Amino acid sequence: MARKRSPGYDDQREMILTRAAELFARHGYPGTSMNQVAEACGLSKPTLYHYYRDKYTLLVNIAEGHVARLEAQVLDVTQAGLPPEARVRELIRRFVAEYADAQHAHRVLTEDVRFLEEADRQRILDCERRLVHAFASALAEFRPELGVDHLTKPLTMLLFVMINWMFTWLRPDGQLDYERMAPIVADLFFGGVPAVQASVAPSPQPLSHEGRGALLHGGASQAFSPSPLVGEGRGEGAAPPSPNPPFTQSP
Repeated sequence: MARKRSPGYDDQREMILTRAAELFARHGYPGTSMNQVAEACGLSKPTLYHYYRDKYTLLVNIAEGHVARLEAQVLDVTQAGLPPEARVRELIRRFVAEYADAQHAHRVLTEDVRFLEEADRQRILDCERRLVHAFASALAEFRPELGVDHLTKPLTMLLFVMINWMFTWLRPDGQLDYERMAPIVADLFFGGVPAVQASVAPSPQPLSHEGRGALLHGGASQAFSPSPLVGEGRGEGAAPPSPNPPFTQSP
């Protein structure tokens, strides 16, 4: 007979994930112990293991839960049947709002996904690709001619750079908050997209496997390492930020 769960079991699991995400974001996944998680949750270590069998399970649940919530937002917006520009604006608003409430989980996703085993990492990256596709599809409807020069995906990635890394510089106690920044990002994006000229240069050759790897694991993405503006940095000895942010994977 299956053991009956106590009332509040799911709430307790979510509380543990929230505390674990805070610790991973501050100290890094390798720099955080289950003892620290238990202490932050006000639980004994045996009680913590009743909810999650190990630290790796916490990491998987934090990362997967974050992208699952984003995918739920995409599905909701897609089903609303909005025209292309309104759809992208609403997606931007919802993603920025989600990031505002999940800054620690988002930092874990951007920096600690490399510690996932291949199957788990691939499952999460597949979800990220679906998120990118939702934005790119709406942009393709808005400016279909951009697809001829393969510009739809690069423009989508530029948009994600704006919203994915906002947490590295936007201070919670500053003059601007996430709610105010969302329409600014949308206005900036849609103010610039109409100015992009299609067929202004020969279509670029597809990246080689080596070139694609260099693009994903170095170069410009290094410029978006976390900033001290977001609060306490990670502790000494923690792993460096991943140069491979989410939503930048090749399809």
